[in-house]
Amino acid sequence: MAIAENHRSPATDGRGADPPSAAGRVSDQAAGQVSEKEARQVAEGARQTTWDRPSFGKELFLGRLRLDLIDPWPRPDPADQARAEDFLGRLREFVSSEVDGAAIDRDARIPDEVFQGLARLGAFGMKIDREYGGLGLSNLHYCRALMLAGSISPAIGALLSAHQSIGVPQPLKMFGSEEQKQRFLPRLAAGEVSAFLLTEPDVGSDPARLATTAEPTPDGTGYRLNGVKLWATNGTVATQLVVMARVPKGEGRRGGITAFVVDGDAEGITVERRNAFVGLRGLENSLTRFHDVFVPKENVIGGEGKGLRIALSTLTTGRLSLPAMCVGAGKWALNVAREWSADRVQWGRPVGEHEAVAQKLSFIAATTYGMETMLDLCCLLADDDRNDIRIEAALVKLYASEMAWRIADELVQIRGGRGYETADSLAARGERPAAVEQILRDLRINRIFEGSTEIMHLLIAREAVDAHLSVAGDIIDPDAGLGRKAKAGARAGAFYARWLPTLAVGRGQQPTGYAEFGPLAGHLRAVERASRKLARSTFYAMSRWQGRMERKQAFLGRLVDIGAELFAMSAVCVRAHAEREARPENVELADLFCRQARVRVDALFTALWENTDSIDVVAAKRILAGRYAALEEGVVTPPDDLPWVAPWTPGPSTVTDDARRRIPHPLTHPTP
Repeated sequence: MAIAENHRSPATDGRGADPPSAAGRVSDQAAGQVSEKEARQVAEGARQTTWDRPSFGKELFLGRLRLDLIDPWPRPDPADQARAEDFLGRLREFVSSEVDGAAIDRDARIPDEVFQGLARLGAFGMKIDREYGGLGLSNLHYCRALMLAGSISPAIGALLSAHQSIGVPQPLKMFGSEEQKQRFLPRLAAGEVSAFLLTEPDVGSDPARLATTAEPTPDGTGYRLNGVKLWATNGTVATQLVVMARVPKGEGRRGGITAFVVDGDAEGITVERRNAFVGLRGLENSLTRFHDVFVPKENVIGGEGKGLRIALSTLTTGRLSLPAMCVGAGKWALNVAREWSADRVQWGRPVGEHEAVAQKLSFIAATTYGMETMLDLCCLLADDDRNDIRIEAALVKLYASEMAWRIADELVQIRGGRGYETADSLAARGERPAAVEQILRDLRINRIFEGSTEIMHLLIAREAVDAHLSVAGDIIDPDAGLGRKAKAGARAGAFYARWLPTLAVGRGQQPTGYAEFGPLAGHLRAVERASRKLARSTFYAMSRWQGRMERKQAFLGRLVDIGAELFAMSAVCVRAHAEREARPENVELADLFCRQARVRVDALFTALWENTDSIDVVAAKRILAGRYAALEEGVVTPPDDLPWVAPWTPGPSTVTDDARRRIPHPLTHPTP
């Protein structure tokens, strides 16, 4: 779980990156020597360009509500579910009895005993296949485990997620050789911890500027790694690292950004500091330096130059871990809000019966149901190799991180002064220690790491318009010659002649459309109509702005937010309909969620064309130029004696190693 910054290129998903260099000799200052065009080309080259499997999200943005891709509601394998339920029961017992979440937040440290207990349970091998000593859980049950563990301590959820979703296990599962899997996965399943290192001090989301280098050794046996990595979750405790570094091109050598498995105890690695944050205080997050670190060639994952593709592919399913913890936070918040609002009496009635609070309760309940349904659907689709979920996974990460933050904010407001008070302070005077202020602190980071909201908007928007760019991209490409533009014009003419008429009418205009969904049919008709309107809006915007559309980031963000709401509405309707006999109350929740979502969708459609985007850009330029600097007078501002981004220089570390890697763990593999 690297932390992202907000840059224009979406390709690294907010994971970070840095500048071209020669083996450990490139300083932080050289990072600026990459043009916008070069950065875009690197980002585009890392994308998966084919769509060889169906995608509900892709179709939705094209104006096609393909319910057949999610209805009937997918079902997990019964045998997998039975094994998972046994593990989840043992995990619940452990975290409930052996983990003190308040102490982890207070001490900013997960105790060694918790690491050891999680290892004995097999929690570090939840996503590792059973043949390598792991539990082999499905994405669905893995996310439920993270939700459960994260409800006790979000830092534990982050530990397990960073280890398995983006750390060594997932890249090896997808791209590793059999020899690599046999060598590393059993150790990781047994309790060793892994981390993912991509972000660097002066680089957030621009992969063209990756500065860490991996110089091939003269004897051809490996590489020498040099560079500095920032915000590596688990970096202080990990014994195995996935490191992204730039290999220089050479004769017979492709070069490019490459993924390596690196031994965390290798000579030349220094954890220069453990970073501290406003929330997730138990997070073991590092600033790590590599100085002439030898990595054997056998530790390259997938081949030279495949690093960014590996990172993005890993993140497609890896992103599901973060919304799992957001869903857990929503459930926790709903419990606190419900019990408090029923117990607390003001003006002769429980506060939950007053309309001002009732609206907040309704939002928390409906939105938690929506987030959980989106997540479950994405997990079930991810467990079925017949689906491409790159858009859906990104949508649920974006949606859940934003909505969970709103839920936490509303919970603080419901609790009033007690929502702002720490759990320890509440307990000291004999009140229930509901750590509402902590959940607010812990959830805020989710809108930043694993792809900031701004980066997710751009990434999803790029995928959403892929069909248009594939047929008409050369028309707006300034580098395309007349021949390419002519061919693109012919392709575009044929595509739009078939596609545009489908956006005029649809099943959503039929009074009996989707009648099989009973009381939820009207919502699905609204989704179908809105999907076509979304596609028309996208086409109109591309026609109007053409190549300038990539700079209309606020507009693109609203398009994506509309798509997220429509995806969520579709999911809750299908799920509630499937469960109408066993869980009839879910039909009520689905109806409630859709009514709220439709209000948000209408506002977003209005804001597509009625907004202050243009004047905001002008104002921002004036602000940056200092035109309104007088507005800052009258306060004491932060000192300016240090840079906003600290530079780094190549060479050995000059500080004491701050690693905490030597955590004793069981050496035997957990029994699946």
